[in-house]
Amino acid sequence: MTRTAHCCCGSLRAEATGEPVFVGACHCLECQRRTGSPFGVSTYFAKEQVRTEGRSKVYVRGSDAGRKIEIHFCPDCGSSVFWYGEFAPDLIGVAFGAFADPSMPWPTLSVWEATRHPWVILDHRLDRFAVQPEIDDLYLERPLGSPDDQVRAAKPRETANA
Repeated sequence: MTRTAHCCCGSLRAEATGEPVFVGACHCLECQRRTGSPFGVSTYFAKEQVRTEGRSKVYVRGSDAGRKIEIHFCPDCGSSVFWYGEFAPDLIGVAFGAFADPSMPWPTLSVWEATRHPWVILDHRLDRFAVQPEIDDLYLERPLGSPDDQVRAAKPRETANA
């Protein structure tokens, strides 16, 4: 399956093939500022699954976890479409809403719940983290197509001493 995300004016695009590695809702203060919303929803794909086209401006910022994120946004309409984060160097994040596709998989994890607005309720099954977990500490499974079939996208790795 191929899906295309684009900015409001359509000049900056990200075409993704296959299913995302994970979809996450982020309640950090920086995502709240980036989206102008109480949280951001990010769709993460392996870099080789995504082809980008169009001019972009780049804004590099720190995250609430202290890592850098390189956000690519349209220089004409200002929409952020995709980004690269230090926390996941093999992945590319694409703005969930830029796909404008109701068939997209639901978020399978929610991070920075410590700064989640109390009236924001995600009532389907997903993993919740007070802050952003280390990606190396997660076992990521690909989400399935429907919310009823969702597999937990991130779960702690089992260890021999557990």
